[in-house]
Order: sequence, then C-alpha cells, then structure tokens
Amino acid sequence: MDVNDPSLWEQHAGWWQREFTDGADPEYEEQILPLIDRHLAGCRRVLDVGCGEGQVSRRAVALGAEVVGLDPTQAQITVAKERAGGPAYARALADDLPCRTGSFDAVVMCLVIEHIDPIEPCIHEIARVLAPGGRFLLLLNHPLLQTPGSGWIDDQILGEQYWRIGPYLIESLEDEELAPGIRLPFFHRPMSRYVNGMAANRLLIDGMLEPSPPPGFIARAVEYAGSAAFPRLLVLRAQRH
Repeated sequence: MDVNDPSLWEQHAGWWQREFTDGADPEYEEQILPLIDRHLAGCRRVLDVGCGEGQVSRRAVALGAEVVGLDPTQAQITVAKERAGGPAYARALADDLPCRTGSFDAVVMCLVIEHIDPIEPCIHEIARVLAPGGRFLLLLNHPLLQTPGSGWIDDQILGEQYWRIGPYLIESLEDEELAPGIRLPFFHRPMSRYVNGMAANRLLIDGMLEPSPPPGFIARAVEYAGSAAFPRLLVLRAQRH
C-alpha cells in the first residue's frame, strides 16, 4: 500500500464530502472549525495544505484572510471551487508547494499529516513558505491516545473500565477501514517525530491543545460516553523563527 497514492482519495472524495463537510460532522462543526476561528484570527494570508473540499479554507476567509487551498485530489479541488467562498485552489503535493518563500503568515494542516510519509519534506516546505514570525497550525489524530489498537475497554470479568493504549512507540502504516467499503492509509508515529521535525525547521511550538471529544460526537452512540476523558485530537501551534 502506497500511503501517498492519490487514487484512493480520488475514489473516496465523495464519501468524505458527504460525511465530514457542509455541517455533517459534529467534530468539525463543534470543535475543529471553532479552533480555526480561534487560532487563525488576525492572520492576513493563509495557506491550507491538504484543503480537501475547502471547509477550513472558507472558514479562514470568513475571518478576513486571503486564502490559498492546496490538495493533490482533483475530485476535492473541483468541489472546493464549486462551493466557492473566496479561497483560491490548486492541485499540489505537500512536499512540493507551488508558493513563494515567505509568502504566508499562517499555514494550516488539518487531519492530513497522518496520511503522508515521510513528513519531513512536507514540514520543510511549510517552514519555507512561512514568513518569519508566521504561524503553523497542525491538527492531527492524537498520536498517543489514537494509537492503532487503542480504545475504550469495558472489562466485565475484572469489573474495570479503562483506555487501552496500543504500541505507541512503533511506527506503523495502517490500512484503516473508516466505513464499510472505505479503506484509507493512516500512518502512526509518536509525537516526538512531529515535534522534532518542526524544531529542525525552526518551527517552535508555542501552544498545544488536547480537547475532549465534543458533545455531538459523544452523543452519536452510547459506547462513546466512556471516552469523553480521552482526546481524539491534538493541536500543535508553532511560530517560524
């Protein structure tokens, strides 16, 4: 399985658009998009790497920014342009950004970096296009608590409930079934891989968030209630030095 193969994303773009955009997903509506509002407020020129159909890009435009959204998937870019909202869109890979050095004061990457390997060229490109003092906002599945094999355990024999952590330190490429008939590659790495990659490119972390899953997610099924104390999302905010 090629983690960087865009054909799978082309094939499943419609599923993503139906299930996670345009108000369909409570995690985006109640948590991710409000975080975009909070951490991109005041930014003038924003690059959205892996923009998909553009919901984060459109949100940044609503904050008053000039926005460029880039994605390798034509099916996503086509819908992004149809939905309009102000951003400019183009196809591009994260490790080869068609942007001038120092041309953005903010770069956002939302739930994308887990599907890229290796990550170091991508982080280098993000640092390159950021102006000095510019902000990098990275949102990803929590590397510790969303490690493959992790999950809520209700042990009826011992009478205990706990969150099992999978093999956190072992990097692995997973063929993840996200829905019936929908399988996409997901790369697990420990948090140090992201932090050190950012530090090597003078992207110095100045904020970190581990928010609880939002109420709309918990309300989807009774079995999610026990996971309210375990974050699904990790947010790293860094500044270009």
